[in-house]
Parts: sequence; structure tokens; C-alpha cells
Amino acid sequence: MDNFVILLIVCVIAVILFATIVAILSRYRKCPSDKILVVYGKVGTDENGMPRSAKCIHGGAAFIVPVIQSYQYLDLTPISMNVDLRNALSKQNIRINVPSRFTVGISTEPGVMQNAAERLLGLKLAEIQELARDIIFGQLRLIIATMDIEEINADRDKFLIAVSKNVEIELKKIGLRLINVNVTDITDESGYLDALGKEAAAKAVNDAKRSVAEKNRDGEIGQANAQQEQRVQVAAANAAAIEGENESRVAVAESEALRREREAESLRRATAAEAVQQAKAKQEAYTAQQEAELTRAELEKATQKADIIVKTQIAKEKAEIDAEAEAEVIRRKARGEADAIFARMEAEAKGNQEILVRQAEGMRAIVEAAGGDANAAVKLLIAEKLEDLVAIQVEAIKNIKIDKVTVWDSGQNAEGQTSTAGFLSGMMKAVPPLNELFKQAGMELPELLGKEVPETEAEHVETEIVDDGE
Repeated sequence: MDNFVILLIVCVIAVILFATIVAILSRYRKCPSDKILVVYGKVGTDENGMPRSAKCIHGGAAFIVPVIQSYQYLDLTPISMNVDLRNALSKQNIRINVPSRFTVGISTEPGVMQNAAERLLGLKLAEIQELARDIIFGQLRLIIATMDIEEINADRDKFLIAVSKNVEIELKKIGLRLINVNVTDITDESGYLDALGKEAAAKAVNDAKRSVAEKNRDGEIGQANAQQEQRVQVAAANAAAIEGENESRVAVAESEALRREREAESLRRATAAEAVQQAKAKQEAYTAQQEAELTRAELEKATQKADIIVKTQIAKEKAEIDAEAEAEVIRRKARGEADAIFARMEAEAKGNQEILVRQAEGMRAIVEAAGGDANAAVKLLIAEKLEDLVAIQVEAIKNIKIDKVTVWDSGQNAEGQTSTAGFLSGMMKAVPPLNELFKQAGMELPELLGKEVPETEAEHVETEIVDDGE
């Protein structure tokens, strides 16, 4: 039994040691040649004593401490992308198209590799490609803005060197390096490069024609010189053969005259041919120069026209945007006013509804207080307003101003009243009496307030009423 326990303990210890060794070996990571091993977590400090964000390893291996460290790989596979730059503004304010293809990759330089670990770790290939393309676009525009079109088109090496230098500096900031640049045909929408090509072709044609004319002239002159030498030799031989003879002298003289005549004719033909060829060459040069000037004029005209159209289009779009913004402000203001009016009317409607509800409840309470008799309830309401009705009657004649009333009384009329009594009675009748108001309301005036008395005849008097102010 003791031996079994000891054996079991030994087996457990062996298993634990084996698992520990396997765990340690599983945390040992080797870096392939086409990748960068980035260890992050607690990875020590730099030369300034500051904590390092990551440790980059290329072409080696490292042990990843469990819990406090982790790792990822950066792929060194080259990234190729098309960068079709459109409407880039050159130094001459002419927009050109520069289609190109760039090949970049993650750098293995120590400092640049650290930048890649800090800025590109975890990004997908498409995201890295888009980031590099944005940087390349900006640097291409900057370089083209400092160069002429002729310089970009003719001296490609200088252009590529400037592109490589500027783009390389910016790409290193995010951990990339430039591998290759390939710029294809450079074009422009204004036709400036086509005009330059036509001008160069015309110049080459004119140079070729001028060279042909010069060669023809040299051939004619050489032929004339050969003929002259031949004639000189023949004349010398003839002169030596018939030396001492008069006939020989005559023949020699005639030969000499003929030679001089032919020499003059050959010289005249050569000079005329040279003048004709020079005139033709100048005419062709003038024609080519005239075409080039016309092309430049058309280019300048198109450029100015494009500037005017662009400015006009911008002003038009700005006016449309301002008008749309102003209309939107008016619409929102009208919408706000409509909402305010709706809210106010809704509040007024709710207030009127509440007033009518309260009045209805009050009327219901009054009818209940009158024992359910609606007429009695109405009489109660009128009795409550009696004081106000009397006040209104008094107010009706309170402020009447009568400066003077003169009555010539001639006696009683058919009804037995004097004119003065009729005037006063009519004026008082203009105010509705309380008795009439109560009768209209279905009530009778209480006796304590008076009874209706028949009219009596008034005496015939002459009365003069004078205003208190007089």
C-alpha cells in the first residue's frame, strides 16, 4: 500500500512537471521571416526610462510571459495599390492627371518598426492600404504644385526622386516604407501636353528638312568642285600637249573661258538652291511658330473661360444655398408661430370649456337650492343682479347735460297733461322702469319698493331748467 501511494505521488509530480514544460514551450514564439512579432504588455523601459508600448522582433524568437504579456504578428507582404491622382494643380495653375501605382510594405527598421507596432497593429490589409493611399495622395499634390508640367513630363527621374523622398518620409511616420513607384502617362484636360508634343514634332520636322537642304547644297557644291578639278586637269593636259602652238593657246583660252562660264553657272545654281532652301526652312519655321502661338492663345482662352465658369458656378451654388437656408428659416418660423397659435387656441378652448363646466355646476347648485324649480332659480339670479340693474338705470341719465329748457305751456292736451308734464314724463319713460323689468322676468315688484300709480294731470306751468354750471 505504501509503495502504491509513493508511485502515485511520483506519477502526479511527473505529470505536473510535464505540463509545466509543455506550457513553457507553448509560450515560446518564433517569428517567421515574412512577419514581425509584436510583444505587448509589460515589456520593460526604453533608453529614457519610460515604459515601452511594445517590443518588435524580426527574424528571431521570444518567450511570452503568461498573464502580463501577449503578442500579435505584423505581415510584411508588400501592398500594391493604384493611385489615380485627378485634377492636381501644377505650378503653372494647370490641372493634370497623374495615374500611378505604388508598392509599400511594413518597414523592418528598428524605429520605423516601432511606429508600425503602435499605429498599424490590429488593422486589416484594406485599412492599411487606404491609410497609405491618403498619405500618397497628399504628397503627390504637394510635389506637383512645386513643379512645371514640362519638368514633370520631361524629367521623370527628378519627379520620381521627389515623390520617393517626400512619400517615404511620411510613410515612415506610420511604420511603412516605399518599395516601388511606377508613373504612367501624364495627361491634362486643357490639352497643354498635346500642344507641347505638336510643337516638338513640328520642330523635329523643320530640323530634318533643314538638314536635307544643307546636304543637298553640299552635294551640289561638291559636284561642282569635282567638275571644276576635272576641267582644270584636262585644260592643263591640253595646254601641255599643244604648248608653243597658237592653236593650243586658242584652245586653252576657249577652254578657260568655258570653264569660267561653267563655274559661274554652277555657283549661281548652288547659291540659288541654297537661298530657296533657306527660304523654305524659314517659312516652315514661321508656320510652326504661328501654330504654336495659336495653340497657346486657345489654351489661355480656355483657362480664363474655365476660371470664369467655375467662379460663376460657385456664386450660383452659394446663392442657392443662402436662399434655401432663408426659406428654411421662414418655414421654421411659420411652423413655430402656427404651433404657438394652436397652443394658445387650445388653451383658450380648455379655459372656456372649464368656465362653461363651472357655470353649469353653479346653475345646477342654484336649481337644487331652489328645490328643483328652474323659474325660482332664474328669479334668484335676477334678484342677485337687481342692484346692478338699478345702477345701470341711474347711470343712463346720470351724466345728461341740459344747458337750458324753455317750455311755453298752452294748457292741457287731449289727455289732460301739460306740455311740461309730457316732456318730463317722456324723458323718464325713456328709462325702462323696474316694474317692467320684473314683469319681463316673470316676477312682481315687492310692495316695499312701491306700487304702480295712475298718472295724474299735471298743472300748466312754465319751467326753465338751468345747468348747475350756470
